[in-house]
Amino acid sequence: MTITHSLKILPQYFAAVTEGRKTFEIRKNDRGFHEGDFIVLREWNGQEFTGGEIAKRITYITDFEQQPGFVVMGFQ
Repeated sequence: MTITHSLKILPQYFAAVTEGRKTFEIRKNDRGFHEGDFIVLREWNGQEFTGGEIAKRITYITDFEQQPGFVVMGFQ
């Protein structure tokens, strides 16, 4: 079953994603992320959502050399 996860992202990282320079996220895996799931990254300026958002499909997940409970997710 494919799930869509809505996540906050700070403006500098949101810009890097929208420009195509950033193709991964490092997150605590408290949502049970899986390859094939979607993430909707919603720009958050620290006080409120700005209205910017972008959807990406998770294409790869690893916890190699991450802090316990964290994963790196590649997306397209």
